[in-house]
Amino acid sequence: MDVADLSPEQARERFRTGERVPTAGWCRGWTQANLIAVPERLGYDLLLFAHLNPQACPVLDVGEPGAWSTRLFPGDLRTDLPGYRLYRDGAAVADLDDVVAEWRDDLVPFLIGCSFTFERALLAAGVPVRHLELGTNVPMYVTGVACEAVGSLSGPLVVSMRPVPEERVRTAVEVSGRYPMVHGVPVHVGDPAAIGIGDLARPDFGDPVEVRAGETPVFWACGVTPQAAVMASGVEYAIGHLPGHMAIMDARDDDYRVTS
Repeated sequence: MDVADLSPEQARERFRTGERVPTAGWCRGWTQANLIAVPERLGYDLLLFAHLNPQACPVLDVGEPGAWSTRLFPGDLRTDLPGYRLYRDGAAVADLDDVVAEWRDDLVPFLIGCSFTFERALLAAGVPVRHLELGTNVPMYVTGVACEAVGSLSGPLVVSMRPVPEERVRTAVEVSGRYPMVHGVPVHVGDPAAIGIGDLARPDFGDPVEVRAGETPVFWACGVTPQAAVMASGVEYAIGHLPGHMAIMDARDDDYRVTS
């Protein structure tokens, strides 16, 4: 069965039973989200951080302390994603298949919007999506742009990049702009050095993709930004998704599309 035709429940079952793969292109029409779970004492700081950095950190759902499911994610957040990253004192210490043993009663899970949500709309508008063509993970970069700091949380903006034919850049901006709750319009178009990215061939997360002649690199704010803040701020304990290995929710992409 084509993974694009799976329901969220079917995808979560496959991840629960051991499938480990980036989720771009999975579950056509269903919304994917970034996971970040922090101790309850940091929950309010993270919520304020998201509020002040809404393009990078659009909050789609939040769970109670210790909860491993939410209103929009009725599966198990500890097992039903295809990969996790564990942080201690701001350092990524392990990539894990599940986090049952690592989940704590004080962890507050946040589900943050993902730009995968508007990729089908880009394709429908004639904008190619290179990592979908290649079957790879989207490239993601830590920029030199600082997010608005809140309390104990600060850090750099993370972006995802898609090469877009020059004549399609305006279309890409217009289409993604209809999805403001999942990053919306690009934060930068063109020269990566202008936002502190030194080498497109060496993404900080995900896989590199070629920017071909006649194409322009287009950068969208990325929901891995809270994980960058966890690292920059030395947060004592946190759990995130493995970048590009998303939580597939029981919500539709069209739920986040602005029609007027």
